[in-house]
Amino acid sequence: MLRRYRQFALFLLVVSAASVAGVLLEGGNRWPAPGEMQGLDGLAALMARGGALAKAMAGGPYVMARLLGYSRGYLAGCLHEYGTALLTVAGLLNLMAMADAWELRRQGVKGATRA
Repeated sequence: MLRRYRQFALFLLVVSAASVAGVLLEGGNRWPAPGEMQGLDGLAALMARGGALAKAMAGGPYVMARLLGYSRGYLAGCLHEYGTALLTVAGLLNLMAMADAWELRRQGVKGATRA
């Protein structure tokens, strides 16, 4: 709708690449189970749940990973920290892209037809 095709393609490439790299590094993409939260204080548990929500915000790549059967637990995988961080970054970048598009649309930027 905003005709910002290059920006859309760039965000799609970055979010998809971060998601694929996170899956390849065995990052956890499920909601943390109660057993995995034992021993954590309230703030750490809240941050773990927020990270799970951020991963789901990746949108299409997250849904595709779940539909194709990739479902690692919160603490599973030998490289889970790097993979989980990349999956979280993918979700946050997608959220940033949506916020940018929403803001441009709300402001009615005339330069939105370029990019």
